[in-house]
Amino acid sequence: MTVDLAAAASFMAGHARVLDRRRFELLLGRTDVGAVLAAVDGYRNPDGGYGWGLEPDLRAPESQPGGALHALEVFAEIAPATTPRAVEVCDWLESISLADGGVPFALPVADPTASAPFWVQADPAVSTLHSTVFVAAVALKVEDPAVAGHPWLERAAGYCLRAIAEVDSAPHAIALSFAIQFLDAAYEKYPQAAELLDHLGKFVPDNGLAPVAGGSEGETLRALNFAPVPDRPARKLFAPGVIADELARLADQQEEDGGWRVDFKSYSPAAELEWRGYATVSAVSILRRNHVI
Repeated sequence: MTVDLAAAASFMAGHARVLDRRRFELLLGRTDVGAVLAAVDGYRNPDGGYGWGLEPDLRAPESQPGGALHALEVFAEIAPATTPRAVEVCDWLESISLADGGVPFALPVADPTASAPFWVQADPAVSTLHSTVFVAAVALKVEDPAVAGHPWLERAAGYCLRAIAEVDSAPHAIALSFAIQFLDAAYEKYPQAAELLDHLGKFVPDNGLAPVAGGSEGETLRALNFAPVPDRPARKLFAPGVIADELARLADQQEEDGGWRVDFKSYSPAAELEWRGYATVSAVSILRRNHVI
């Protein structure tokens, strides 16, 4: 189980967008937080939200929950540093939240060119667990008291906890993954998270393999999509051998060009390359956090 970081760096230089190149360099200690924040700022709108293809399969310029997710990922990665942008995107999320505290899957776009139909066809008047848990889960990982205490996050977390408690059949694999990650991040703050993690755990296969309904042929979420971080509550859902096998598999998936791939469909040539850069940062981050490299 070996990973060639030099080859990964070369792949990023040749194929990845600037934001993921900066994230990769920060991960390896080769750049500073300011460079990463400058890169993500290029996707920011004056309303405090993020668009412009920050979610690679949603190319439209308008601010979107999917863009907020990826911006918050960056703000979590820069810890222990903080940025006012994190609170500003929470303000934006509060502005588009619905009466029940949830977030719609996506907002309307004027030009759907090269955007995935599931983003473009979403109903902006309906909250979804999927979208609310994906932003709330990452927001809980941002190490900033102003984010932790933000009224939007409190309302969104309440919506998520209520919606998860009402789940009585296996959710879509992607929604299930984000919900597990939300409960993992919420574990210390919300006492009910422990019971709800056990509740959702009933829908997670023991081997961690959760096929994605409606996805590409063979598209499957795996144990590390549910529990990427060691010594966290979500890890109890899997036997140690499952995690060890998945880490070995992830390391072995580095391709000859140095990068990693995703197993889902991309909706434009730009998105296909951008997802590869994003996946490469993710793979190296997971392997480092699990002490594989």
